Amino acid sequence: MIIAILFFATLIRSMLGFGEALIAVPLLALLIPINEAAPVAVLVSITIALLIVALDWRHVHLQSVGSLLISTLFGIPIGLWMLTTIPEAIVKAILSFVLASFSIFALTRKNAHLADDRLAWVFGFFAGILGGAYGMNGPPLAIFGALRGWEPAKFRATLQAYFLPASIAGMAGYALSGLWTAPVNAIYFQSLPAVIIATLAGRALGSRIPRERFSTYVYGGLIVIAAVLLYQSLGQR
Repeated sequence: MIIAILFFATLIRSMLGFGEALIAVPLLALLIPINEAAPVAVLVSITIALLIVALDWRHVHLQSVGSLLISTLFGIPIGLWMLTTIPEAIVKAILSFVLASFSIFALTRKNAHLADDRLAWVFGFFAGILGGAYGMNGPPLAIFGALRGWEPAKFRATLQAYFLPASIAGMAGYALSGLWTAPVNAIYFQSLPAVIIATLAGRALGSRIPRERFSTYVYGGLIVIAAVLLYQSLGQR
């Protein structure tokens, strides 16, 4: 069952470029302790990012990656503050509303577009906040990539080039805190063949999505994430 969860989460991530965190960690936590589920998910994230960047490095938009990563660093402390001061249910409910509202707006306004990277720091900053608070860097980055109108290969490769150093830093934190353990490694290596197959399969499926429909799938994925967050927030009250 663990391998099946990681396979499905990896398939979604490699196809769309984001979204596996809300699939893998909650489901894994039903089967193994959360202090094992989270490091396993990050190790899988590193593997996916490494494979896609290695295969699609020509499509990485390095300027965007630099802007997003630097601004993320400034958002992380705010996210950590939120984690310790604001009830998680409230933050998730607000995030759910923002994601759903923006996605619906973008779907109904086909001319929503960013011509350049001048606002990349805004999305990177909010990615840092959400990453610092709940490990959810993906949604702001997905919105930025969709607004930039990147073709699917550039979208996925650029997001993975961002996730790779971010995930390595996260894994370093788990190592320092003693959460990178032998059971984590065992689960990871057992699931590695399935993760590799799912990454390659998701990449192949993603390449078949027409460019003009890709942003629609991205915003649809964000609406699903918004629904999951709203469900979680209601369950935490």
